[in-house]
Amino acid sequence: MNSAQIARPPRPVRAARPPVSPLPEFESLDRAHRAALEMLDNFDRLLAHLDDKGLDDAARASAAAIMEFFAGPAQDHHAEEEAQVFPGLLASGDVELVGYVHRLQQDHGWLEEDWHELAPQIEAIAQGYNWYDLSMLRHALPVFTALYHEHIALEESLIYPAAKRQHQALLDRQSARPEAV
Repeated sequence: MNSAQIARPPRPVRAARPPVSPLPEFESLDRAHRAALEMLDNFDRLLAHLDDKGLDDAARASAAAIMEFFAGPAQDHHAEEEAQVFPGLLASGDVELVGYVHRLQQDHGWLEEDWHELAPQIEAIAQGYNWYDLSMLRHALPVFTALYHEHIALEESLIYPAAKRQHQALLDRQSARPEAV
């Protein structure tokens, strides 16, 4: 009997598994960060405008754009991170990384709370009402802005790179496995 005639046991068939869900396109997450920073600058300019010129059409338009961004795309961005970026990092077993993700989750809650406090003021300006409290806005905006800046810096310097590395390692492991027969 030669080696061609020796019966080999059949290779076990591996069950097909669903593919790894893709991470969100990080360029879109980065664009959302740039948009947030731009809106924070617009917010600051709005307060200066209200100081100099009061409530006019330009102030109303600026407030409407700020309102639209922080009530929509900013919240969607946080939800996308919570659903697609953070879970893998939380399951990583890296205590330090998990701590940073928990911090970012806490930030999301605080940013949401801060926005709920600011939103009625901004909506009043957008609607042309003069009952907004400029003093309150001057006090609250630096807190909101500082938290956003710190939050974005942590995500872009540590969290996004870690998520990309983790996802690439998972893809590499999957591509190294033999295909199911």
